[in-house]
Amino acid sequence: MNFFKTFFASILGTIIGLMLILFVLFVGIMSSSSEPEPYIRSNTILTIDLSGNIPSRTVYDPLQQLFPASVHPAVSLSMLKSNLEKAATDDNISGVWLKLNRVTASWANLETAYEYLQEFKESGKFLYASTDDVGLNENAYFLATTADSIFSPPTTAFEFNGFVMQTSYYREMLDKIGIEPEIHRVGKYKSSVEPFLREDSSPENREQITALIENVYGTFNQAVQKKSGLSLDQIDTLMEEIPADPVARAHENGLIDVIAFPAELENQIKNRTGLDEDESLQTVSIQRYNRVSSQSAGLDRPDTDNRIAIIYASGIIIPEEPTGVLNNEAVITAGNIKKSLDSALDDDRIKAIVLHIDSGGGAPSTSDLIWHHLKEASNEKPVVAYMGNVAASGGYYIAMGADRVVASPNTITGSIGIYSMMFNTRELYNDKLGIHFEEFKTHDHSDLYLMSRPLTSSERDAIQRNVENGYELFLKRVADARDMTRDEVHELAQGRVWTGTDALNHQLVDQIGNLDAALATAAELAEIESYHTVTYPEKKELFELLFGSAQVRIQSWAQSLIPYSREIRTVEELMNHNAGRNWMVLPVEFRID
Repeated sequence: MNFFKTFFASILGTIIGLMLILFVLFVGIMSSSSEPEPYIRSNTILTIDLSGNIPSRTVYDPLQQLFPASVHPAVSLSMLKSNLEKAATDDNISGVWLKLNRVTASWANLETAYEYLQEFKESGKFLYASTDDVGLNENAYFLATTADSIFSPPTTAFEFNGFVMQTSYYREMLDKIGIEPEIHRVGKYKSSVEPFLREDSSPENREQITALIENVYGTFNQAVQKKSGLSLDQIDTLMEEIPADPVARAHENGLIDVIAFPAELENQIKNRTGLDEDESLQTVSIQRYNRVSSQSAGLDRPDTDNRIAIIYASGIIIPEEPTGVLNNEAVITAGNIKKSLDSALDDDRIKAIVLHIDSGGGAPSTSDLIWHHLKEASNEKPVVAYMGNVAASGGYYIAMGADRVVASPNTITGSIGIYSMMFNTRELYNDKLGIHFEEFKTHDHSDLYLMSRPLTSSERDAIQRNVENGYELFLKRVADARDMTRDEVHELAQGRVWTGTDALNHQLVDQIGNLDAALATAAELAEIESYHTVTYPEKKELFELLFGSAQVRIQSWAQSLIPYSREIRTVEELMNHNAGRNWMVLPVEFRID
């Protein structure tokens, strides 16, 4: 009897505890969402801290206040754009102080951020950039070149030694542990599988990677030349040297305008704004200024009911959302794209749709289904595909369902190809680990995807034919969309990766520009002059936040206690999804530092 009393008392205590936790979460969310619009005093400086990644957008989640993912939340491009637009017209904002250290954002996003900062300068207000004891890498310095003046403390890092991209190869490791890759592909440039087949890059892969790096270097050089007045040869000479004092050398060559400690920098800003040194400098962070309305900032908004929908498609393209994935925003499924498209089509105020793609691809079957959904939507309203950081393989495939395609100059795109990858683990299990298997099957090929034996020649031929059929369908989708012949597309395809600029030169995209250019194109197709934008997926309701995001945050916190747990999950999920499936994907991240 005492046991049951204790047992039911424990259950009751657990229920009461959970109810208290939910109540605290509810109160916290309601209090954070009801904060009043901040009051901005005259002669205030807008401060923008940029470090690490600069995503296209961040999904609003009030639970971040209770389960913070980081000390400094990332500033997204959408946040940067909207707040710079407000600051340009706000009489209470005197200028912008851009605080930079190491930035790891993609070059497509860096170019967009650069353009937004340049547009702000047209207001006539000052733009200062500074760094701290972390220092600047090339990505951060690229953004700093937009400033009227660049400030740096005397002793910090200043990376100005060029760009590098490193790739990893696993062939020797696989041989040592007894795993034989079973790979079928179409296209000599489809380098996604090379790490499992080779110990270095093929000539074709080296060619396309070199083109990507050179395009980034060219973009960087233009900004540096415009800021410093240095010639290309002078920039190359500086990059070849390893200086003992990088900040002093940067200052001597006009790369940095002023060497100053933080207090001296504040005095410089006070002098610029007409304050005495003993007066306090009024600043507002971009996170706080984000709650200031456009109306309060004096920014005119179009007086119209017209809308253009922006649908964000980010992550790997997969047939279904895998159980346990922490961030559903990081995957693309046909279901979630169809849901967003249906919402946009059902709203009569929405006159056009822009699909914002940031994906290296994924499953061909899902890519084709999304392509079909876009084609159907384009029969009702204009659809424009905008390529952000990457829209390659399956990411490029789905763009072919749009009426127009817009890419950034350094977007990674193309990679029109397909492959299938499996692993024969017989030697690893049998010889290395001493584990043996016995199969009981009804037909000869029932065990095709078990990965415990090599494929037969007939199985290899069948899989290769399947891959080639998928490639031909890919070529047809591109040929129909781009008004080209199959052979013309094939010449540009074969897995070849292109920058946005090169893709335009080869007629794989329609124009070069940022998201604003894509919106302008959508407005033109819809024959509207003014519009507001709405974004999808839509903001989650409070119930979803309480019972979804809270669980995700807690799960993420728990996983952080186990080193490499997320990496292990990712590998396991990819292996499970990979068996018996073709892929149009860039599993290697094209990161240029």
